[in-house]
Amino acid sequence: MAKKIKLTRPELKRYRDALARFERYLPMLKLKQQQLQTSMRQIEKERRAAQAEEESARAKFNTYSVVMRQTCGVDLNGLAEPEEVKTTHSNIAGVNIPVFQDISFPRVSYSLFATPAWVDQALLDLRSISSCKAKVNILDQQYELIQKELTKIIQRVNLFEKVKIPEAKEAIRVIRIQLGDEMTAAVGRAKIAKGKLEKLEAQKQQNKHKDGQQRVA
Repeated sequence: MAKKIKLTRPELKRYRDALARFERYLPMLKLKQQQLQTSMRQIEKERRAAQAEEESARAKFNTYSVVMRQTCGVDLNGLAEPEEVKTTHSNIAGVNIPVFQDISFPRVSYSLFATPAWVDQALLDLRSISSCKAKVNILDQQYELIQKELTKIIQRVNLFEKVKIPEAKEAIRVIRIQLGDEMTAAVGRAKIAKGKLEKLEAQKQQNKHKDGQQRVA
């Protein structure tokens, strides 16, 4: 391993605690990753629907293309521009995202009797296009925010799975081997020391026995 490991019991405990922490957090990160991915798929689905609605409204409006060349005295484009796009906020797996709520347009001030009949419908279609654009824009913001968070979560998952957990397991393995070797060596030294003590004790007993025989003689 690139990182130098202290082959001690405190270091073993530190790596064991770290491994337990990584293995506890990893499932939580994976669950969050799944939630974010599911949300992104849902947003993509809603975005396609909003775009299809916009295309439908635009196709309908295009039927007025010839008539729109006529001067009606009304700024339809201006009246179709949103005054305000109202949003609320939602939280998805810890990510705050804007949610489309409503859209408001300038108040209509032209005379209904002094303008051509097609103006009202054309304005409705233009506003429908603007509303769909606003929805798509909000959905794009949602997608961007969730994608940004998802990228971070995937990086953390990969870090835990491919770096942190393998490093901790390898460190634990190396330290265990070292501590096992030290224990084996300690047991061996203890046996040798015990054998020497027993031999020394036997020698003492033998010397005492000889001394006793010499006194009797």
